Amino acid sequence: MDNGSLAWYIAATALVLFMTPGVAFFYGGLVKAKSVVSMMMMSFGAMGLIAVLWILYGYNMQTADWWPGVLGNPFSDFGLTTMASDPASSAVNLTAVAYGATFAIITIALISGAIADRAKFGSWMIFAFLFATIDYFAVAGWVWNTNGWIFNLGTTLFGADAGVEVIDYAGGTAVHINAGAAALALALVLGKRVGFKKGITKPHNVPLVLLGAAILWFGWFGFNAGAAAFFVSPDGTTGDVLAGIGAVGSPAGLIVINTLGATAAAVLGWVIVEKLKDGKATSVGAASGAVAGLVAITPSCANLAPGWALLLGIIAGGVCALAVELKWKLGFDDSLDVVGVHLVGGLIGTLYLGFFATGTGLFLGGGWHQLVLQLIAAVTVLVFSFVVAFIIGFAIEKTIGFRIKNEDEIAGVDTTVHGEEGYSLAEQV
Repeated sequence: MDNGSLAWYIAATALVLFMTPGVAFFYGGLVKAKSVVSMMMMSFGAMGLIAVLWILYGYNMQTADWWPGVLGNPFSDFGLTTMASDPASSAVNLTAVAYGATFAIITIALISGAIADRAKFGSWMIFAFLFATIDYFAVAGWVWNTNGWIFNLGTTLFGADAGVEVIDYAGGTAVHINAGAAALALALVLGKRVGFKKGITKPHNVPLVLLGAAILWFGWFGFNAGAAAFFVSPDGTTGDVLAGIGAVGSPAGLIVINTLGATAAAVLGWVIVEKLKDGKATSVGAASGAVAGLVAITPSCANLAPGWALLLGIIAGGVCALAVELKWKLGFDDSLDVVGVHLVGGLIGTLYLGFFATGTGLFLGGGWHQLVLQLIAAVTVLVFSFVVAFIIGFAIEKTIGFRIKNEDEIAGVDTTVHGEEGYSLAEQV
């Protein structure tokens, strides 16, 4: 890898890491003023914990070579000692490990939005530790490692001659469906907030929400385009790592324009539906629409023509604007709409490829194979994540407790759990 591509890869790693503080700001602005510290701490807690776990053994587990196609040996290179001792490859490989860590971090952080206002921080950290270890580290290997069963599902089901495999360029399944399904499970385990009903709370700080959304959109170019630094020749004849962004045939340009276009279209899709439904287009709706578009384009950013990416954004923004109402109709308290945005948006972006993926989509020269593969991958990750998260969350709730007391929830999570206030407005003596 040339120095320019390596520099971009390091920058992309920093961009994706910055996305988790973006999640913290986005979620923090949406909750009550007396819950903002707690909400943001769950994201920062994930940054600290998951990075350590990934370096110690998480990266090893996603290699999917110990239990073939399913799981890697967590102790195969514990603490990356062997990798770091190889001067010929350590710069590139360790950077790749760091890049992967940022995906693990944000996946866990996203889940926290479903349990805003009512979760114990210590219990959340135990959940994050167990869920990352049992679920995410394995699922990342299924989807992205060349040994993973989802990575090779097309060849397994239809043979190599069919020329189709599951498409998930940057995390529709491993990140968004995974996080969204886990969020639904935890929302059911912890139950409803005190006084749960439509309009129970309003965002306490709208500018904070917009700031968080802006950081996410900014960082998402690293999320989607970062992997282009390790772009491998599409003819498959050499398998050599090429010069990333500048390589002939690199999808980087397509990824960048699709990440911009689909997100912008989703903003429009959300606010149009919001205007038609509620009579007003809101800034929080625009921010949420941007996130929905980013979620939907994540798996498909390298495999859609720009026009189809725009259509995807419009659909994702509009559908997610409707999907966030499901919690009121079905009675589950997903505080910050992780299910409506990340689970639904991830499903839309993943399944959309079955119809419109360039060359393999049902409507663009392919058959039904791509759609079947996308559906199997999406449903499998959804079910696995939900079951794992529900079992872990239920076990924590029934032992040490996951939810705070009702009186503490009413008093405010920040002071009862962290002993802090997000805004100290009283005059200091």
